[in-house]
Amino acid sequence: MRPYAAAAIFALASVVVRGGADATDRLTRTLPLAEGTPIHLTATIANVNITGSTRSDVSVEIVRRAPSAADLARYPAAIEERSDGLHIDAAQQDEGRDANLKTEIAIAVPSTAVFQTVRVFEGRVSLTNLTRACDVELKRGPITAAGLGGRVRLETDLGSVDVRDAALTPGGMMRLRVFNGTVRVRFAKAPTSARILALTFFGTIASDIPLTMKDRFGPRFGEATIGSGDPVMSIDVVKGNITINSPRPR
Repeated sequence: MRPYAAAAIFALASVVVRGGADATDRLTRTLPLAEGTPIHLTATIANVNITGSTRSDVSVEIVRRAPSAADLARYPAAIEERSDGLHIDAAQQDEGRDANLKTEIAIAVPSTAVFQTVRVFEGRVSLTNLTRACDVELKRGPITAAGLGGRVRLETDLGSVDVRDAALTPGGMMRLRVFNGTVRVRFAKAPTSARILALTFFGTIASDIPLTMKDRFGPRFGEATIGSGDPVMSIDVVKGNITINSPRPR
């Protein structure tokens, strides 16, 4: 496998230096995306926006900002095809964690795109209209999502997870995990079939969907089985509250 040929890609990269100090670099590409191609994203300090729609290709824009042009070399941007899928990279070299080296990443994809790994150290991740698969790990910062379906895993150590217009689809699953922070799920419509598990060690659980609670001693745990019990939504929080909102069944 090799990087997409120029005939299949439109790319633009530029470096702008303001006043001899702040430097900005922009890399954009639009390229075809075969059905089921795994997408991998790795970044250090970044705000990431991923949006699904009816389009058939993928568009990626990476904007890097650093104190100087020389600093940009410490976290090169790359968009390339490898044997295991499409890789989008804006990670600092040598496992650096310099908060002055910031990145904005905007990705537009088909709603059925497969985000096999999204790994960000610090920042924010926003997901919209992804109906097949997404796996996100963020160490510090919030994850917001709307219109997700399929196989979903969202995890942050220090931050929050907020999911709107959620849908539990047959054969899928939704796993939400936070170490220190809150989780809120708002269903677009009441699930007709699901297995719901919610656990917090130090926090509360509030749910519009009736849960069988075990909260007299130690961790608080709630569960419910609706219909056949498929798919499963599990929520795990160490320190923080869990809120599940759902319209009433008609």
